[in-house]
Amino acid sequence: MKSILLREIKSFFGSPIGYLVIAVFLISNGLFLWVFEGEYNILNTGFADLTPFFTLAPWILIFLIPAVTMRSFSDEKKQGTLELLLTKPLSIWEIVTGKFLGALLLIVMAIIPTFIYVIVISRLGMPEGNIDMGSTIGSYFGLLFLIAGYSAIGIFTSTLSENQIVAFIIAVFLCFFFYFGFEGLSAIVPILSSFISSLGMQDHFKSMSRGVLDTRDIIYFLSVTVFFLSLTVYNLKSFKS
Repeated sequence: MKSILLREIKSFFGSPIGYLVIAVFLISNGLFLWVFEGEYNILNTGFADLTPFFTLAPWILIFLIPAVTMRSFSDEKKQGTLELLLTKPLSIWEIVTGKFLGALLLIVMAIIPTFIYVIVISRLGMPEGNIDMGSTIGSYFGLLFLIAGYSAIGIFTSTLSENQIVAFIIAVFLCFFFYFGFEGLSAIVPILSSFISSLGMQDHFKSMSRGVLDTRDIIYFLSVTVFFLSLTVYNLKSFKS
C-alpha cells in the first residue's frame, strides 16, 4: 500500500496536477473570501469567524476532488496497466487504499495553508483573539471527513470508465447529490424531511461545524467512505476475473 501511495504522490507532483490543484483551491477561496464582493466576503460579514470559508469550500471541492481522482483507475485502464497493477503482490484493498490516501493527502495539503485564515481572523477580531475556536476546529474536522467521502466517490467512479471525463462527470454528480441532493429532497417530503436530510453529507457537516464531534456524524462519513471504497474493490475484482 505504501508503494502505491508514494507512486500517487510522485505522479501528482511529477506533473503540474498537484501544484495546480493546490493553487486553484487557494486562489478561488482567496478571491471569494477576501477580494470579490458578495455573501462570502469575510471582511463584509462583520463577524470574526470562518463560516463563509466552510460554506464555500465544500462546493469548490465538489469539482476539484473529482478532477484529482478521475485518473486513478481510468488512466490505468486506458494505458492498459491495470492488469499489471492487479498482478502485483498487493491485495486489491491495498491498491485502492493507496490511491485513496494519495488523493486524500493531496487535498489535505491544499487545506493546510488555509490555517492562516484562522490567524488573520483572530487578529481582526475585536477584541483580538475573539474567534470561536471550537466551531472552527469542528468545521476543519468536518471538512476532512467530507474530503474523505468525496475522494472515495471519485476513486469509485474512476473504475466505471476508461474515459476520465466520464469519470469526472459521474463523480461530480454523486458528490453533489450526497452533499446537497438529500437536503433538496427533504424539502419535497416535509414529513420525512429530518430523516432524508440526515442521509446527506451537508446535514452531518453542519452538525460538526457547530464544534461538537458527534459519534453519529463520524460514523456516517466513515460509512460513506468505506461503502464507496468497497464498491471500488468489487469493480476491480470483477475486472480481474
